[in-house]
Amino acid sequence: MGLLSARAISSLQNPTVKAVRALHMRKERDETGLFVAEGLKNVIEGIDTGHAPRILMHGPDAAAHPMMRKAVQATQGSGGEVIEVTHDILAKVSRRENPQAVVGVFPQAFRPLEQVEPGPAQCVVALHRVRDPGNLGTIVRTADAAGCGGVILVGECCDPYSVEAVRATMGSIFAVPLTRATEAEFAAWRAGWAGSVVGTLLTAAASHAEAAYRKPALILMGNEQQGLTPEMAALPDLNVKIPMRGRADSLNLSVATGIMIYAATA
Repeated sequence: MGLLSARAISSLQNPTVKAVRALHMRKERDETGLFVAEGLKNVIEGIDTGHAPRILMHGPDAAAHPMMRKAVQATQGSGGEVIEVTHDILAKVSRRENPQAVVGVFPQAFRPLEQVEPGPAQCVVALHRVRDPGNLGTIVRTADAAGCGGVILVGECCDPYSVEAVRATMGSIFAVPLTRATEAEFAAWRAGWAGSVVGTLLTAAASHAEAAYRKPALILMGNEQQGLTPEMAALPDLNVKIPMRGRADSLNLSVATGIMIYAATA
């Protein structure tokens, strides 16, 4: 057992290993309020933003990494557990043949809708019924890069704390405040928004690059297949279009959202 570890586990049947593996299922994440973040870099990102792991798993070779001591101290200092595990356990926990040497289990964090603030970039992103965890994770990462005040998930969305979404955030899952709301809750809250509420429509007259955005901007994006529903499309006071100059008639949701974030915060 490594010097930094409280204990070592080598059995795939260990209850803690089973519990961490189960966090791949949304039902288990919803019931426990926990999620898995892979890689020492992501674990440190969580710690640096005030999120200590409940469980820190690491392989035999990871104990020598200079940042491991920080991760261990933060975990143990908050009452969490540090466990040395085998490569096979790491592979099962992450469901990857070449797993990261460190895995952290963290509490989920959702911010109430009434506490949403635009942040330094004067921008918040709202996503209606986003379905693809890779898109969602990439949007969270882009919102972080632009300094946005948060991402609001409206209606039935995919889980931002799924392993796939967390991977796509590249650590930004810890930096960007997340909020969940029903369509009715969002519509009522949107009525008090001080700046522009911006939607994207193919029929819009204004280009995304030329529109007159009033900050703070609330960017509302629809899902990958249908875009905004008629009910949600009625909420923006400013609709814009991203011109399609080639043969493609649409953009990936995460790309389109990134374009809108930087247009609205320029």
